[in-house]
Amino acid sequence: MMSTLDGHGEAHLLVVDDDQRIRQLLQKYLARNGFLVTGARDAAHARRLLAGLEFDMLIIDIMMPGEDGFSLTQDLRRTLTTPILLLTARGDADDRIKGLEMGADDYLAKPFEPKELLLRVNAILRRVPKTDIVVEPPKTLQMADVRYDVTRSELWRGDERIRLTATENALMKIFAANAHESVTRAQLVNDLGKGDGSAQERAIDVQITRLRRKLEADPKQPRYLQTVRGAGYMLAPD
Repeated sequence: MMSTLDGHGEAHLLVVDDDQRIRQLLQKYLARNGFLVTGARDAAHARRLLAGLEFDMLIIDIMMPGEDGFSLTQDLRRTLTTPILLLTARGDADDRIKGLEMGADDYLAKPFEPKELLLRVNAILRRVPKTDIVVEPPKTLQMADVRYDVTRSELWRGDERIRLTATENALMKIFAANAHESVTRAQLVNDLGKGDGSAQERAIDVQITRLRRKLEADPKQPRYLQTVRGAGYMLAPD
């Protein structure tokens, strides 16, 4: 892990890119350098994440199917002051100017060296007042009458706090960071640091069953902590 993060290692970044390979590579690289990183596969997915979570910076690919990065940036800028770095395969001056006019803070043309991305991210975060990063309103995910406070890692039903085990809490943090996106059992095993093997994946299934009892009105027919056939599990808050 690099040690020159300029004090921004706890910043939460949202990477929006329709190319799963590139998105995962960026997530892994930035995470190795101390950042919290969440991925979104398109503009619609990014909007759902932004509705429930706050981020310190957005990294958005311009060339996406449907709503492109230019349009997403311009629309977000109507209500959001979070720094935005645009990525694109087109590096000409006109695109760069257009991106800045849409409200982006910086622009990086593909292909690029990961280290250059890291330097750009840190440079942008240095320009943000520390209070903008540190002082944040509570982040919550709502599931009917149950809510999860992401900032405090607490699960509540009305005024009653629901006790979570350390593993259940770790699972909630992972699902909250990947809301509305499937997470494989293998990824959960890896993120929880429990090693490899089918036995550990079966242990994850047991933990999911226990967690559903605390989240769902009917744990046998889960509405919020869903099983995605062939892909793992997904948290789908309101």
